[in-house]
Amino acid sequence: MAKAKAAGKAEASSETAHELVGRKAPPFELPDGEGKTVSLESLLGRGNVVLYFYPKDMTPGCTTEACSFRDQAPAIRALGAEVVGVSGDSTESHRKFAGKHQLNFPLLSDAGNRVSTLYGVYKMKTLYGREYMGIERTTFLIDRHGVIRKVFPKVKVNGHSDAIIEALKQMSGR
Repeated sequence: MAKAKAAGKAEASSETAHELVGRKAPPFELPDGEGKTVSLESLLGRGNVVLYFYPKDMTPGCTTEACSFRDQAPAIRALGAEVVGVSGDSTESHRKFAGKHQLNFPLLSDAGNRVSTLYGVYKMKTLYGREYMGIERTTFLIDRHGVIRKVFPKVKVNGHSDAIIEALKQMSGR
């Protein structure tokens, strides 16, 4: 728990300084793992949105993050928010990933990285000295009016869902 709080404090330092905080979230329509189109507008109709961008299905960090959101989904929903994951993976990959880990929220396919680019998370990355374009793990908290309230850039997965719950509590005044 102390580790989770430390991770949450580290994330909190940069979440309010992000250039998109206070702005309308870029609208989108993307297919989920079943091929159904999901829009930001339809999600906002249910409340606040926890929109998290992640690099790749079935990888260790992304699996840890997704399973943490799965486990915390009831608490997040109790705070009036829905979780949605986005990566550049195919709908088929999302379907397999969600099925294997029994994920209880939608994963959206941004195959052309159009939405990831709109949100500023499709960036130049480096791995083992090799540069490539990819999604930087980032979470956006969007209120029911479509305004971005908090951004968690360069997310460290351990303790992240706890930090999201704390931020949602602050947003709701709890």
